[in-house]
Amino acid sequence: MLDSLLSLPTCWERLQKTQKPIVMYGMGNGADHILYYLDRMGVAVQDFFASDGFVRGQSFHGKRVKRLAEIEEQYRDFVIVTAFAVQDTPTMEAIFALSRRYELYAPDVPVAGENLFDRDFLAAHLPEAEAALALLADDRSRQTYRDLIAYKLTGQVGYLAATASPRGEAFSSLLRLGPEESFADLGAYNGDTVAEFLAQTGGRFRAIYALEPDPKNYRKLCARAKELGLVPGERVRLWNLAAWDDREKLFFAPKAGRNSAVAAAGREVPADSLDNLVGRAPVTFLKMDVEGSESRAILGAAGVIRRHRPKLMISAYHRSEDLFALPLQIERIQPGYRLYLRRFPYIPAWEINLIGLWGEG
Repeated sequence: MLDSLLSLPTCWERLQKTQKPIVMYGMGNGADHILYYLDRMGVAVQDFFASDGFVRGQSFHGKRVKRLAEIEEQYRDFVIVTAFAVQDTPTMEAIFALSRRYELYAPDVPVAGENLFDRDFLAAHLPEAEAALALLADDRSRQTYRDLIAYKLTGQVGYLAATASPRGEAFSSLLRLGPEESFADLGAYNGDTVAEFLAQTGGRFRAIYALEPDPKNYRKLCARAKELGLVPGERVRLWNLAAWDDREKLFFAPKAGRNSAVAAAGREVPADSLDNLVGRAPVTFLKMDVEGSESRAILGAAGVIRRHRPKLMISAYHRSEDLFALPLQIERIQPGYRLYLRRFPYIPAWEINLIGLWGEG
């Protein structure tokens, strides 16, 4: 039962109560995001530091960015708050090593929305969280789910490390893609997941449908498709669109990275649903990574999911509620999916993937 996790002390509570100086490892947008919540809680950060190779005399929030050695010389003991996303093994191992030497937190803050996954949030959504847990199909998924909630509450990277699994394992042991797949890639970015799909299928496929909202990324997607020998036509359709629940005009934040996301203002981008775009054409593998719009995109693919029951690989980390809301949404649309949770190595808890398989195991 998940209610036992409610007794865990949260990282926010510990940061509010600590008598040690708090230093932040990182700068930029990620640090600003965490500082927004710390400021609301009245928690002050005394200093900022970066990896030695990134320190070039710069300042952040009026403070000179230091090296760790300077922090260690200045303070006898301190609390570290990490404030950047990382997936390369050496940097992640360095963070794990720091967590064994110092009190360290990697706070979980939402990519989209403002709801923190804290004790109050879990308590308010405990029935939904329990219901989603009951839908998971194997012990590994259930343990991953519990550990992820423990991490989200505590910010302790030990819980996070326990949930990581190689990306390739999800494809080899669960998805098992074949040569006759019709692949719908919602949030295709620069074509990296199209290339990954082709690598898994030996370059064979029935159809590829790819949506990418950002114009710069879309141009990269088209260029990558050309490099891969994909010729737009009946079997290959590439759209400069956002995945949504119907035809719409959205505003996107003015940035061209993977994290281009729906915003209150910004660049206007056309959006449409997968159901509208492919009609009744079969889809056998549906992947979504749409930066917090997963729920709307799932609604827009409900017809595809009901008719064709494709293999699913859906990002479940952009919003605090995604971890439980998305499994419940899939179950409402098409009961009977076997749902698995896999998280690929990353700090913080990004790359959480909800994998759905139809039928008997």
